[in-house]
Amino acid sequence: QVQVVESGGGLVQAGGSVRLSCAASGSIFGINAMGWYRQAPGNQRELVARITSSGSTIYADSVKGRFTIYRDNAKNTVYLQMNSLNSEDTAVYYCNAIGLTTTRRSFDSWGQGTQVTVSS
Repeated sequence: QVQVVESGGGLVQAGGSVRLSCAASGSIFGINAMGWYRQAPGNQRELVARITSSGSTIYADSVKGRFTIYRDNAKNTVYLQMNSLNSEDTAVYYCNAIGLTTTRRSFDSWGQGTQVTVSS
């Protein structure tokens, strides 16, 4: 079993910054990639940013230049630094981790989500 837990959400003013953290734990042999997704009310869940074990990153066009994803492989932790926030960034942010367990079975685990609300 692999657990993923997010933290760091909350209420922030437009133009402000917030950092989200996500830690994966459990029977982990290795993590191939970790990512952040978000879902606003009435919308589908969308990719925000993703980082592989080698450090390759991808970002949604809407966050490029404002958000930065980085990870600490030793801690199985990924962070999302979000700057210049606007109301369209308001959403529940979910962390995802994919990899292999200690029994060499693949996993694709999601956290419960953390709310980020940007006030104008």
